[in-house]
Amino acid sequence: MPSAPVSTCRFSTSTDLMPTLASEVVAAIIPALNEAGAIERVVRAVGPYARPLVVDDGSSDQTALLARSAGAEVVVHPTNRGYDAALETGLFRAIELGFAYAITMDGDGQHLPATLDLFKQKLAEGADLVVGVRDRHQRFAESLFALLGWWMWGIKDPLCGMKAYRLELLARAGHFDSYQSIGTEFTLRAARSTCRIEQVPVPTRDRVGASRFGAGFRANWKIMRAMVLGLLLATPLPPA
Repeated sequence: MPSAPVSTCRFSTSTDLMPTLASEVVAAIIPALNEAGAIERVVRAVGPYARPLVVDDGSSDQTALLARSAGAEVVVHPTNRGYDAALETGLFRAIELGFAYAITMDGDGQHLPATLDLFKQKLAEGADLVVGVRDRHQRFAESLFALLGWWMWGIKDPLCGMKAYRLELLARAGHFDSYQSIGTEFTLRAARSTCRIEQVPVPTRDRVGASRFGAGFRANWKIMRAMVLGLLLATPLPPA
Protein backbone atom coordinates (compact mmCIF):
# COMPACT_ATOMS: atom_id res chain seq x y z
CA MET A 1 0.00 0.00 0.00
CA PRO A 2 1.54 3.36 -1.00
CA SER A 3 1.91 6.07 1.58
CA ALA A 4 -0.90 8.61 1.62
CA PRO A 5 -0.27 12.31 0.94
CA VAL A 6 0.89 14.25 3.98
CA SER A 7 -2.16 15.02 6.08
CA THR A 8 -3.26 15.30 9.69
CA CYS A 9 -6.81 14.21 8.95
CA ARG A 10 -8.42 11.90 11.46
CA PHE A 11 -10.79 9.21 10.29
CA SER A 12 -13.40 7.22 12.17
CA THR A 13 -16.63 5.34 11.62
CA SER A 14 -19.19 5.62 14.41
CA THR A 15 -22.87 5.46 15.26
CA ASP A 16 -22.54 6.66 18.86
CA LEU A 17 -25.46 8.83 19.92
CA MET A 18 -24.32 12.31 20.92
CA PRO A 19 -25.99 15.74 21.11
CA THR A 20 -26.73 17.12 17.66
CA LEU A 21 -26.66 20.57 16.13
CA ALA A 22 -29.86 22.57 15.98
CA SER A 23 -31.55 22.20 12.61
CA GLU A 24 -31.54 25.99 12.15
CA VAL A 25 -27.76 26.03 11.53
CA VAL A 26 -27.70 23.07 9.13
CA ALA A 27 -28.87 23.17 5.52
CA ALA A 28 -29.76 19.96 3.66
CA ILE A 29 -28.64 20.46 0.05
CA ILE A 30 -30.78 18.39 -2.33
CA PRO A 31 -29.82 18.47 -6.03
CA ALA A 32 -32.79 17.42 -8.14
CA LEU A 33 -33.43 16.73 -11.81
CA ASN A 34 -37.00 15.72 -12.71
CA GLU A 35 -37.71 14.38 -9.23
CA ALA A 36 -41.39 15.35 -9.08
CA GLY A 37 -42.27 11.82 -8.02
CA ALA A 38 -40.21 11.99 -4.84
CA ILE A 39 -39.10 15.54 -4.00
CA GLU A 40 -42.14 16.63 -1.99
CA ARG A 41 -41.90 13.60 0.28
CA VAL A 42 -38.14 14.02 0.65
CA VAL A 43 -38.40 17.70 1.61
CA ARG A 44 -41.10 17.10 4.21
CA ALA A 45 -39.12 14.23 5.73
CA VAL A 46 -35.94 16.32 5.93
CA GLY A 47 -37.62 19.28 7.63
CA PRO A 48 -37.33 18.06 11.25
CA TYR A 49 -33.56 17.57 10.90
CA ALA A 50 -32.29 20.45 8.72
CA ARG A 51 -33.42 23.31 6.50
CA PRO A 52 -34.09 21.78 3.06
CA LEU A 53 -32.48 23.65 0.15
CA VAL A 54 -33.34 22.17 -3.24
CA VAL A 55 -31.41 22.96 -6.41
CA ASP A 56 -33.62 22.24 -9.41
CA ASP A 57 -31.06 21.49 -12.10
CA GLY A 58 -33.09 22.33 -15.20
CA SER A 59 -36.04 20.01 -14.58
CA SER A 60 -38.80 19.77 -17.17
CA ASP A 61 -41.38 18.67 -14.59
CA GLN A 62 -42.80 20.27 -11.42
CA THR A 63 -39.79 19.56 -9.18
CA ALA A 64 -39.24 23.20 -8.16
CA LEU A 65 -42.92 23.93 -7.53
CA LEU A 66 -43.43 20.82 -5.42
CA ALA A 67 -40.23 21.38 -3.44
CA ARG A 68 -41.21 24.97 -2.67
CA SER A 69 -44.74 23.98 -1.66
CA ALA A 70 -43.27 21.41 0.73
CA GLY A 71 -41.25 24.13 2.48
CA ALA A 72 -37.84 24.08 0.79
CA GLU A 73 -35.66 27.00 -0.20
CA VAL A 74 -35.37 26.47 -3.96
CA VAL A 75 -32.71 27.60 -6.43
CA VAL A 76 -33.42 26.91 -10.11
CA HIS A 77 -30.93 26.36 -12.90
CA PRO A 78 -32.79 27.38 -16.08
CA THR A 79 -30.92 24.65 -17.97
CA ASN A 80 -29.30 21.44 -16.80
CA ARG A 81 -25.76 22.11 -15.56
CA GLY A 82 -24.97 18.75 -14.01
CA TYR A 83 -24.79 17.17 -10.57
CA ASP A 84 -21.61 18.90 -9.40
CA ALA A 85 -22.82 22.34 -10.46
CA ALA A 86 -26.07 21.75 -8.57
CA LEU A 87 -24.16 20.78 -5.43
CA GLU A 88 -21.91 23.83 -5.74
CA THR A 89 -24.88 26.15 -6.21
CA GLY A 90 -26.61 24.73 -3.16
CA LEU A 91 -23.57 24.80 -0.91
CA PHE A 92 -22.67 28.38 -1.74
CA ARG A 93 -26.31 29.44 -1.41
CA ALA A 94 -26.21 27.97 2.11
CA ILE A 95 -23.15 30.11 2.83
CA GLU A 96 -25.00 33.20 1.56
CA LEU A 97 -27.92 32.39 3.86
CA GLY A 98 -25.62 32.21 6.88
CA PHE A 99 -25.61 28.46 7.54
CA ALA A 100 -22.53 27.11 9.30
CA TYR A 101 -22.98 23.54 8.05
CA ALA A 102 -24.55 21.73 5.13
CA ILE A 103 -25.38 18.11 4.42
CA THR A 104 -25.87 16.92 0.86
CA MET A 105 -28.37 14.18 0.04
CA ASP A 106 -30.16 12.84 -3.01
CA GLY A 107 -33.61 13.97 -4.08
CA ASP A 108 -34.70 10.54 -5.28
CA GLY A 109 -35.67 9.05 -1.92
CA GLN A 110 -32.69 6.70 -1.56
CA HIS A 111 -31.29 8.36 1.57
CA LEU A 112 -33.17 8.06 4.87
CA PRO A 113 -33.65 11.55 6.38
CA ALA A 114 -33.22 10.23 9.92
CA THR A 115 -29.59 9.52 8.99
CA LEU A 116 -29.03 13.29 9.03
CA ASP A 117 -28.73 13.10 12.81
CA LEU A 118 -25.62 10.92 12.52
CA PHE A 119 -23.96 13.57 10.37
CA LYS A 120 -25.02 16.36 12.72
CA GLN A 121 -23.57 14.47 15.66
CA LYS A 122 -20.17 14.28 13.98
CA LEU A 123 -20.27 17.97 13.01
CA ALA A 124 -21.15 18.86 16.61
CA GLU A 125 -18.11 16.89 17.75
CA GLY A 126 -15.82 19.00 15.55
CA ALA A 127 -15.65 17.26 12.18
CA ASP A 128 -14.84 19.37 9.13
CA LEU A 129 -16.25 16.78 6.72
CA VAL A 130 -18.46 13.74 7.29
CA VAL A 131 -18.62 11.11 4.55
CA GLY A 132 -21.40 8.56 4.27
CA VAL A 133 -20.62 4.90 3.70
CA ARG A 134 -23.44 3.16 1.81
CA ASP A 135 -24.60 -0.38 2.42
CA ARG A 136 -24.42 -1.20 -1.30
CA HIS A 137 -22.96 0.00 -4.62
CA GLN A 138 -24.96 0.01 -7.83
CA ARG A 139 -22.09 -0.21 -10.32
CA PHE A 140 -18.75 -1.95 -10.71
CA ALA A 141 -16.88 1.35 -11.02
CA GLU A 142 -18.32 2.54 -7.70
CA SER A 143 -16.87 -0.47 -5.93
CA LEU A 144 -13.51 0.10 -7.62
CA PHE A 145 -13.48 3.79 -6.60
CA ALA A 146 -14.38 2.77 -3.05
CA LEU A 147 -11.44 0.34 -2.90
CA LEU A 148 -9.05 2.98 -4.24
CA GLY A 149 -10.47 5.62 -1.88
CA TRP A 150 -9.89 3.40 1.14
CA TRP A 151 -6.40 2.39 -0.04
CA MET A 152 -5.16 5.86 -0.93
CA TRP A 153 -6.99 8.21 1.42
CA GLY A 154 -8.88 6.19 4.02
CA ILE A 155 -12.22 7.17 2.44
CA LYS A 156 -14.49 4.12 2.26
CA ASP A 157 -17.14 5.49 -0.13
CA PRO A 158 -16.05 8.66 -1.99
CA LEU A 159 -19.12 8.58 -4.24
CA CYS A 160 -21.75 8.54 -1.51
CA GLY A 161 -24.09 11.46 -2.18
CA MET A 162 -24.62 12.04 1.54
CA LYS A 163 -21.82 14.15 3.00
CA ALA A 164 -21.66 16.93 5.60
CA TYR A 165 -19.49 20.03 5.38
CA ARG A 166 -18.30 22.74 7.70
CA LEU A 167 -18.98 25.57 5.29
CA GLU A 168 -16.13 27.80 6.42
CA LEU A 169 -13.80 25.24 4.87
CA LEU A 170 -15.66 25.43 1.55
CA ALA A 171 -15.75 29.23 1.59
CA ARG A 172 -11.97 29.24 2.07
CA ALA A 173 -11.52 26.90 -0.90
CA GLY A 174 -13.62 29.17 -3.13
CA HIS A 175 -15.16 26.40 -5.22
CA PHE A 176 -16.53 22.90 -4.82
CA ASP A 177 -15.77 21.18 -8.13
CA SER A 178 -13.57 21.84 -11.14
CA TYR A 179 -13.67 18.66 -13.24
CA GLN A 180 -17.14 17.07 -12.85
CA SER A 181 -16.00 14.76 -10.07
CA ILE A 182 -19.46 13.35 -9.13
CA GLY A 183 -19.16 15.04 -5.76
CA THR A 184 -15.72 13.63 -4.91
CA GLU A 185 -13.17 16.38 -5.61
CA PHE A 186 -13.66 18.34 -2.40
CA THR A 187 -13.60 15.12 -0.35
CA LEU A 188 -10.31 14.01 -1.86
CA ARG A 189 -8.83 17.47 -1.38
CA ALA A 190 -9.92 17.42 2.26
CA ALA A 191 -8.31 14.00 2.73
CA ARG A 192 -5.03 15.51 1.54
CA SER A 193 -5.31 18.44 3.95
CA THR A 194 -5.19 19.26 7.63
CA CYS A 195 -8.86 18.63 8.35
CA ARG A 196 -10.87 16.26 10.48
CA ILE A 197 -12.86 13.68 8.52
CA GLU A 198 -15.41 11.29 10.00
CA GLN A 199 -17.39 8.51 8.32
CA VAL A 200 -20.83 7.15 9.17
CA PRO A 201 -22.93 4.32 7.74
CA VAL A 202 -25.71 5.30 5.34
CA PRO A 203 -28.53 2.81 4.69
CA THR A 204 -30.15 3.21 1.28
CA ARG A 205 -33.44 2.21 -0.30
CA ASP A 206 -34.57 1.94 -3.91
CA ARG A 207 -34.89 5.27 -5.68
CA VAL A 208 -38.06 6.62 -7.26
CA GLY A 209 -37.66 6.85 -11.06
CA ALA A 210 -34.55 6.43 -13.23
CA SER A 211 -31.08 7.47 -12.11
CA ARG A 212 -29.71 10.70 -13.58
CA PHE A 213 -26.38 8.93 -14.12
CA GLY A 214 -27.86 6.10 -16.15
CA ALA A 215 -26.45 2.59 -16.18
CA GLY A 216 -24.02 0.42 -18.10
CA PHE A 217 -20.85 1.57 -19.81
CA ARG A 218 -21.60 5.31 -19.82
CA ALA A 219 -22.20 5.50 -16.06
CA ASN A 220 -19.14 3.40 -15.28
CA TRP A 221 -17.02 5.53 -17.62
CA LYS A 222 -18.05 8.73 -15.80
CA ILE A 223 -17.05 7.21 -12.47
CA MET A 224 -13.72 5.94 -13.80
CA ARG A 225 -13.01 9.38 -15.25
CA ALA A 226 -13.72 11.03 -11.89
CA MET A 227 -11.45 8.52 -10.16
CA VAL A 228 -8.50 9.10 -12.50
CA LEU A 229 -8.87 12.88 -12.42
CA GLY A 230 -9.09 12.75 -8.63
CA LEU A 231 -5.70 11.07 -8.52
CA LEU A 232 -4.26 13.79 -10.74
CA LEU A 233 -6.09 16.99 -9.81
CA ALA A 234 -7.43 16.83 -6.24
CA THR A 235 -4.85 19.04 -4.55
CA PRO A 236 -4.81 19.91 -0.82
CA LEU A 237 -7.13 22.68 0.35
CA PRO A 238 -5.59 26.09 1.07
CA PRO A 239 -4.45 26.56 4.69
CA ALA A 240 -6.47 28.71 7.09
